[in-house]
Amino acid sequence: MKVDLNEQVAIVTGGAHGIGRAIVQALSDNGAHIVIVDIDGEAGEKAANQIIEGGGACMSLAGDVSDAEQMEAVAEQVMDRLGRINILINNAGINTRSDRVPIHQYSIEDWNRIVQVDLTGVFVTSRAVIPELLKNPDGGRIVNTSSIAGLVPLRLQTAYIAAKAGVANLTKSMAIELGSEGVLVNAVAPGSTLTRGTEALFYGPNGAYTENAASLLSHIPLGRPGKVEEIAHTVLFLVSPEASYINGVVLPVDGGWTAGYVRDW
Repeated sequence: MKVDLNEQVAIVTGGAHGIGRAIVQALSDNGAHIVIVDIDGEAGEKAANQIIEGGGACMSLAGDVSDAEQMEAVAEQVMDRLGRINILINNAGINTRSDRVPIHQYSIEDWNRIVQVDLTGVFVTSRAVIPELLKNPDGGRIVNTSSIAGLVPLRLQTAYIAAKAGVANLTKSMAIELGSEGVLVNAVAPGSTLTRGTEALFYGPNGAYTENAASLLSHIPLGRPGKVEEIAHTVLFLVSPEASYINGVVLPVDGGWTAGYVRDW
């Protein structure tokens, strides 16, 4: 997919790894000047250098998306160095640790940690960047990363479910507020996506799907996990000039998971 993002400055939070890294690549391949914001500063620098070595324009800033002062500093640095911000991708997020438990056993520490990054991080980063988007004559684009878990609740992921559902409705609220100002706000809701972090879930030692993964995938009409590039291409479309009349959408990218079960009961 090729779109025209030349001279567009795009901030991608959580851009050093996984889906975020794929989004960085897709936007760069289509002409955007990328700013990676990641709490893992070393990985962010590595990703930025890879983009530059490939002929793209990229810089990296270390930062915690849940920290308002840090995100305000990020917006200020980008404006000082590049003079504008056109696109914000609120992608940074974390999930429950492996010991998933029901709500009455869920730790307050995990709740605070996940909600602070996955939901408050979207608010804090958007709050810092939106004033700069509003300075553009042609507005700007924001794409938030929600999850199908924010659309169809799952078990044993209390904070993640709540945070991603919050992102979905926050996206719609932002779209209503900012659309008249020329800033379009949408979200992607990935389903099960194959990253380094989920590879152990999906694959056994011989490369075959594990029993748990096979059970999960039986609910997905396409019968496989998504690829990070497939999420990135959706984000690319939402920030493209061709998506100029799409606002307030939370778009599942899930192989049909949320369309309904494929099993016969």
